[in-house]
Amino acid sequence: QVQLQELGGGLVQAGGSLRLSCVASGSIFSQTVMGWYRQTPGKQREFVAYVTPGGTTVYSDSVKGRFTISRDNAKNTLYLQMNSLKPEDTAVYYCNIPPGRLSWGQGTQVIVSS
Repeated sequence: QVQLQELGGGLVQAGGSLRLSCVASGSIFSQTVMGWYRQTPGKQREFVAYVTPGGTTVYSDSVKGRFTISRDNAKNTLYLQMNSLKPEDTAVYYCNIPPGRLSWGQGTQVIVSS
């Protein structure tokens, strides 16, 4: 069973940046699409971005131009570089194989203060 661990969240002021990491156990990482999702209390988990094994990326409209998803297959690690953060980006961020094929990890909390 592949396990996912999200890291790198924290408190940041609006306009600031954070870089999230997701470390995946197991050997399937390099062969599959990986994505980032986020969730705020009382709302459904929403898609943020995904990257294919070959590096093609897709973003939600709300983060396009501000966030960059990338992967290091040799390290089984997925990244999310978040720039120009806004208070509405505050959420718990998760990684998974779209649309959520694996058990969800604990996520990492991002808080953007205004």
